Amino acid sequence: MAEICLALIFVGLTMYAVLGGADFGAGFWDLTAGGAKRGGPVRGLIQRSMSPVWEANHVWLIFVLVVSWTAFPLAFGAVFTTFLVPLFLAALGIIMRGTAFALRGQAATINEARVLGAVFALSSVVLPFFLGTVLGGIAAGEVDVSDPTPSNAAWTGPVAITAGVLAVLTGAYLSAVFLAGDARRVEQPDLERAFRARALGIGVVTGAVSIGALFVLRSDARPLFDGLTSGAGLAAVIASVAAGGATLALIWTWRFELARWTAAVAVATVVLGWWLATRPDVLPGLTLDEAAAPDATLTALVVSVAFGLLLLVPALLYLYRLVLSDTLTQSYEPLDQRFRPTDGDRP
Repeated sequence: MAEICLALIFVGLTMYAVLGGADFGAGFWDLTAGGAKRGGPVRGLIQRSMSPVWEANHVWLIFVLVVSWTAFPLAFGAVFTTFLVPLFLAALGIIMRGTAFALRGQAATINEARVLGAVFALSSVVLPFFLGTVLGGIAAGEVDVSDPTPSNAAWTGPVAITAGVLAVLTGAYLSAVFLAGDARRVEQPDLERAFRARALGIGVVTGAVSIGALFVLRSDARPLFDGLTSGAGLAAVIASVAAGGATLALIWTWRFELARWTAAVAVATVVLGWWLATRPDVLPGLTLDEAAAPDATLTALVVSVAFGLLLLVPALLYLYRLVLSDTLTQSYEPLDQRFRPTDGDRP
């Protein structure tokens, strides 16, 4: 049961990395879109693509948290204590980002429009960075389960910072691939070409940083490096490289729908590789049996999750089907984030 619960956590992390990561990446492109006139078309496409699904995508974060604190309370408590600062900042980013996204475009003044747009874009970059530093700190073995205390060093080391940067880049890469396909569906060839170029560029950069990350792991997280360069962990890394290469080839040949799937596989196999490389430990130095809750708790959790997934998965699949078929979408229009007073507001 403990193995099943750990597998559920990594499934949730994979789904959040792909779907939530694409959401964060959209904010990255919002931030780098340019001024009101130049960036309006990009922001309009982002608004159209994200509006139906952005809240649903983040259900996987809640899923991971619930399973983690129920199945492995010792590990959960140690992680949240050690990484108190970045997790608090990430939680603040989630609140600010969601609020800004929901309200932007409804601003009462030009200053409000600009502030809301900036908050959404900046939070979309800062949030995955802090979450990535937590994962990197865990991978580097910075969690002391026997005596956990808040530690700034735990999330500012080389592995943690590298993981934070990779989290931002990966989200931008996924988002560029997804948005290129969305631009084609709304018949915006200029945006299609723009996001194709973005996807190719950020894909190459992300791949290069990922290779560099292996050298950081070799120096500062040797157990994880050894797990990723041998056995099943190495197989997952090879699969990720192959999927990433296939994605670039598909984007180069303008086949964006297939590229969505291969890009998701490239990210998913990275998470799978981490799991395979660290088994059977939950945290470095903390085995599965030591971390797990009592068997009765694990059994009840697995049964509850199974019933929950029977409701959740079909509902999400139906939602994405409606979105991809353009049944549940809003019309496309540039979002220039400029306040336009109504007749009643004019002098």
